[in-house]
Amino acid sequence: MTKAVVNDSLNVKVTLRHSNNHNSIEEYARNAAQSLVRIFPGIISCHVILDHQKNDFEKNKLAEITVHVPQNVLVAKEAGAEYEPTIDNCVEALSRQLQKYKEKMQ
Repeated sequence: MTKAVVNDSLNVKVTLRHSNNHNSIEEYARNAAQSLVRIFPGIISCHVILDHQKNDFEKNKLAEITVHVPQNVLVAKEAGAEYEPTIDNCVEALSRQLQKYKEKMQ
């Protein structure tokens, strides 16, 4: 299931694979990705992929966030027991990457 929402500042596409609980986690992922605009306002688009692995019982929730910026693509992946912490860890990693990218551009 894929939905794209165009906001004033950032196009966030959320894809859920093998998951039934989608409304609340989808909104959480979208809001988390929106927070990256505060660090680097020049983000072109963002794609969040949430996957549920049935063969792993401890770290079966996978989150991958891909951010497109001018002349570059930044990616963060994380696995965990719950979606929220994995999304937060991806956002933190992308925050660091965007900060480095921003410093490199100046």
